[in-house]
Amino acid sequence: MAERRVVVSAAVVERDSRFLITRRLTGTHLEGFWEFPGGKCEQGETYSDCLVREIREELGCEVFVGDKLLSVVHRYPEREVELHFFRCAVAGEPRPLLGQEMRWVARSELESLDFPPADAALIRALTE
Repeated sequence: MAERRVVVSAAVVERDSRFLITRRLTGTHLEGFWEFPGGKCEQGETYSDCLVREIREELGCEVFVGDKLLSVVHRYPEREVELHFFRCAVAGEPRPLLGQEMRWVARSELESLDFPPADAALIRALTE
């Protein structure tokens, strides 16, 4: 069986010393975990284009994609995830359009929340 790799682009948005995070919906891979918003890149889509599309779909606002913070490849039992995290800014007020929970959290709160294992290096980088 061929291994399945999913390429994901995620936005690390910090505003007023708080980070924007959302909770994965029930019925999705890694349901219930908190994450930085973003999603799967479509065929031929750049990481930036993916973030612009995903943030519009999920949070109904525009995103400005900045520098790449980190790239990680993590193997879960059912798939391998290639994650690209970018420093981003949003225009307007994000609002959860898919019924997902959304929060702005302080840097000091990040380590106490349940993030997917693939996010561990980013959480360490943001909290050290």
